[in-house]
Amino acid sequence: MRLASLPINIAPFSALVQKAGSAIRIDSLSFLNSLEYSPTLKEHLKRYLCVSFSQLVQSAICNRFHFVEERLARLLQMIRDRAHSESFYITQDLLAHMLGVRRVGVTKAALALQHKSLIGYSRGYVVIRNVAGLEHEACACYLADKEIYNRMLNKGMVKLTANH
Repeated sequence: MRLASLPINIAPFSALVQKAGSAIRIDSLSFLNSLEYSPTLKEHLKRYLCVSFSQLVQSAICNRFHFVEERLARLLQMIRDRAHSESFYITQDLLAHMLGVRRVGVTKAALALQHKSLIGYSRGYVVIRNVAGLEHEACACYLADKEIYNRMLNKGMVKLTANH
């Protein structure tokens, strides 16, 4: 597989979709051709890559300087933002992997957030009960991530359609 618009032939990573729903799949050659003929798509991809790199750097800083509870609150808020839902399914194993901690660290952090009535968590099902409270509990990295995401991807962007 060729990574879109980067001069490499294989991606050193993979993606994991955690939410049910529909999706559109396109082979890499067709996608690269679409990039060549659609300035709007190319611009959107560049913005997406910028946001992804920014969030990667922010995550590295966050993992080094913030407590697991703050990082879990940040991650749950980011999932909520992307899923557009206050409830979703995610395992403690996956949360631990995403946070770079042992599963017991996720258990303790999730219990602390539950005791503050910010979330409900049972057998992988998360319900965010207090969005503002969870945002307050999250480290400052959440607002930094949210700002760059909104500035680069939500404001001033033309909605992509099949005709672009």
